[in-house]
Amino acid sequence: MNLKALHKLSYGMYIVTSKLNGKSNGQTANSVFQVASDPLLIAVSIHKDNYTRECIDQWNSFGVSVLSKDTPLSLIGRFGFRSGRDMDKMDGITQKEGCTGVPIILENTVAYVEAKVIETIDAGSHILYIGEIVDADVLGYQEIMTYQYYHEVKRGTLSKKASHYIKEEKK
Repeated sequence: MNLKALHKLSYGMYIVTSKLNGKSNGQTANSVFQVASDPLLIAVSIHKDNYTRECIDQWNSFGVSVLSKDTPLSLIGRFGFRSGRDMDKMDGITQKEGCTGVPIILENTVAYVEAKVIETIDAGSHILYIGEIVDADVLGYQEIMTYQYYHEVKRGTLSKKASHYIKEEKK
């Protein structure tokens, strides 16, 4: 079986945000998708070990910022390869507070969606959060960054905690 076929599924690049004890946090993610139109539902997949998972569990809401194609690797790295347990990822980042209190990242953001969690699903290494959309807006009309563009053009790397990570088999 060639598991690299899974890399051909289409993804975007996002920053998923929430709060824990009033402290804002976020992480990069590529597994975000709309799952229903009535009611308006969105799903995000977050690794069980990530601090963002703890934040969403406590705050019961999350924000999703859709990143533009020109987002610098430094911003993606800040939210993707460092833990909010060890640093304040939001320090110096242009943001606003959403209607649920979660931070909405405005830097390099084309659109955002904010949701209240209505269901969680244990998905092995990850938790799938399904949220009812409570706010959304379009902030610009730049091209969005796809996960393929992130890898092939920007030469971005892959976290072992990503929902689509495939462990290399030893030969």
